[in-house]
Amino acid sequence: MKGFKLSLAWQILIALILGVVVGTVLHNQPDDREWLITNILSPAGDIFIHLIKMIVVPIVVSSLIVGIAGVGDAKKLGRIGVKTIVYFEVITTIAIVVGITLANVFQPGSGIDMSTLATVDISKYEATTQAVQGAPHSLVTTILSLIPQNIFASLVKGDMLPIIFFSVLFGLGLSSLPAEHRDPLVGLFRSVSETMFKVTHMIMRYAPVGVFALIAVTIANFGFASLWPLAKLVLLVYVAILFFAFVVLGAVARFCKLRITTLMRILKDELILAYSTSSSETVLPRIMQKMEAYGAPKAITSFVVPTGYSFNLDGSTLYQSIAAIFIAQLYGIDLSLTDEIILVLTLMVTSKGIAGVPGVSFVVLLATLGSVGIPLEGLAFIAGVDRIMDMARTALNVIGNALAVLVIARWEDQFDTEQAAAYERQLRMQNAA
Repeated sequence: MKGFKLSLAWQILIALILGVVVGTVLHNQPDDREWLITNILSPAGDIFIHLIKMIVVPIVVSSLIVGIAGVGDAKKLGRIGVKTIVYFEVITTIAIVVGITLANVFQPGSGIDMSTLATVDISKYEATTQAVQGAPHSLVTTILSLIPQNIFASLVKGDMLPIIFFSVLFGLGLSSLPAEHRDPLVGLFRSVSETMFKVTHMIMRYAPVGVFALIAVTIANFGFASLWPLAKLVLLVYVAILFFAFVVLGAVARFCKLRITTLMRILKDELILAYSTSSSETVLPRIMQKMEAYGAPKAITSFVVPTGYSFNLDGSTLYQSIAAIFIAQLYGIDLSLTDEIILVLTLMVTSKGIAGVPGVSFVVLLATLGSVGIPLEGLAFIAGVDRIMDMARTALNVIGNALAVLVIARWEDQFDTEQAAAYERQLRMQNAA
């Protein structure tokens, strides 16, 4: 056993199982639960999330500037941007349609006695929704929200879209400078990018502790008893996510001469981490690093991945459409075809317009349900199991964004197939060892 070392994926998986066990024990010990959650478990989980948030902005800014400065062509970058947005819109629309179709076919909300369902306070989401709904979702408003009035304020708040917009412009400006002025600054940002990836590896050593704490808190608060009345909904969400990952994204990958299963093997550590923390941000730096190593150009990787975190949340939109129909069925509301078309169109807008808002899936649903007359109070019934479903939809978001990088690289004819083949061989050798 000399030299034996568990991989990060195994460490996180063991932490996940231990977290479930500890959370279950704590759920049955209400006297000790509050103190342990408040003073030990919650802070331990929050430390990990804070560490990840700390590195996301520096990585996105430095990687984008280096990537765009390397392209040095505004017309080429504009073409990449248009293709990216078109691809995102098509895939997320398919996700919404698949979710609504499956919910109509399997009827997860039919026949449930609402008196058996536990309710959770959703006032914090309602307050956020009112603030969001105060601003109209017009095209002009969306465009204005991309342009930062103060880049430093956007950096402080972590508003990803304005940060991306500024970084792209800065990279283009930098690329137009003479070499003697451009190269030192490009070198500086490249050093920052590489340094932040090293910092990411340091932070990942803490990941199993963070995962253990986050899962233990969730299970301790809600237990498994709250799952049973809503088991049909949870099961349908998981089936829908697996269907979308293997069938829809699998078909897209096959069309681009890629394999979705290969992509999942490459990202196995990141998928387990994203699943157990319910946070896509925890794996953003590693996705960028791995997709670049797999053969996608830095310019495409550094642009598509951060943008996808706002515009390409396949798992979230799939879940939102299922949850909306579920709540309508719960209240016995029969939505017409027109209502469902309105629901699709509304979800297409609201899911893009409030990217980066905490509890985004719940906020999107609150901003959407009223458009077709579904009672907002219905969300209180599913809030208790939302974390269980959030884990799966976050993992699908990760797969969708990683695949998007490869699709755009293929579309631009910039995917390095030889580098990808070498990476796959290296992966097989590591697995064999």
